[in-house]
Amino acid sequence: MGYTVMAPVGDNLTALFVGMKEFPTQKVILIAPMDKLKEAQQLEEQLNTFTVSTQIIEVEGNMMEAMFKTFGQMCAIYQPDELIVNVATGDRMSTCAALSAAYANGLKAFGVVGDKTMLMPIMKLSYYNELSDNKLAILSKLDSEDHMPLKKLAEETGLSISLLSYHVNGNYKYKGLKSFRLVEVKEQGK
Repeated sequence: MGYTVMAPVGDNLTALFVGMKEFPTQKVILIAPMDKLKEAQQLEEQLNTFTVSTQIIEVEGNMMEAMFKTFGQMCAIYQPDELIVNVATGDRMSTCAALSAAYANGLKAFGVVGDKTMLMPIMKLSYYNELSDNKLAILSKLDSEDHMPLKKLAEETGLSISLLSYHVNGNYKYKGLKSFRLVEVKEQGK
């Protein structure tokens, strides 16, 4: 059984084939910005000659956000051990975005130097594992507004103000959303 390789489409597409020699590949998911769609389609034709299943995912807008969204969708479909990320195929921004998304999701990633692959360390520091359901609920309520008073946030989430304060600020043993730098706290009045 081979890997499902996720690769951004950029300026070094030959690195895809170098990686396929090292890591047995069952499927390739090409993450292509709109201006690289033609290159992705040409690469898909090449991969079809090797009978490698290929999927092209078109992304637009902010590359970092699009990459994280795409990785989230793929992690919901595939097991993390089935996925591997080839970061060498992209341009500077897509390579950085792919590596960051791989780290955030705890996925294996590799780069290519010449004709050799270099496996990156797996960073299992995922926010997704660190954040409880209550913290995620707080973030989803805050996502829709620039700021929100604590009392209103307590009403929206159904949490008491003291429990909400704990999740936002944390304590000596557990980090809060503020420690993860996911929220900013502004004091007003009392």
